[in-house]
Amino acid sequence: MDVPVKPRRYDASSRRAAARARREHVLVAAGTLFANHGYANTTVAALAEAAGVSAETVYKSFGGKSGLVRALWQKALEGAGPVPAELRSDALRKQKDPRVLVRGWARLATEVAPRVVPVLLLVRDAAVGDPAMRRLYDDMERARLERMTDNARHLADAGHLRPGVGLAGASDVLFAVSAPEMFELLVLRRGWPLDRYAGFVADTIAAALLPAAPAEP
Repeated sequence: MDVPVKPRRYDASSRRAAARARREHVLVAAGTLFANHGYANTTVAALAEAAGVSAETVYKSFGGKSGLVRALWQKALEGAGPVPAELRSDALRKQKDPRVLVRGWARLATEVAPRVVPVLLLVRDAAVGDPAMRRLYDDMERARLERMTDNARHLADAGHLRPGVGLAGASDVLFAVSAPEMFELLVLRRGWPLDRYAGFVADTIAAALLPAAPAEP
């Protein structure tokens, strides 16, 4: 009597790992080509050739150029660490001292901004003549405003806002300070080092939103 042979379970982990590596390779190639040639002058065919994949793979994985830019933006927002920057930003809310909290947010900005601002500026410029990029730009700005409003709401709920500053005003200050144009002007154009930029962000938020610091004895 033959003993039935159990079918071998298919292990898809190596296939998924290869797909992730291929996706990462495409994103790296896209970031380089967009930075060097701009959005309009970069074709899917050129992206595929640079990444060593087919154009069909690019369309299948990202839906075209605008999908690639969206993926670059989402990856940039994660920052450099193994834990996404947004989660680390949320963890900072445990701080009881609002100035420590704001300085932590400013330090995170110096990690995320160099990655995300070039993507935002690319989208802003391409949005002038490309409807898909206009929609993406609107999505990016809407997401940034929602995030800054959430941060402002935490400051308000924790009692960190100075008297007379409401949620809307605090949201607008955070939205303005986090604008890609601010980073572009001070760091990319004026050449500020990142630590100086972080200090500016923290000082601006504290001066505009927080109660006066207690005088030292």
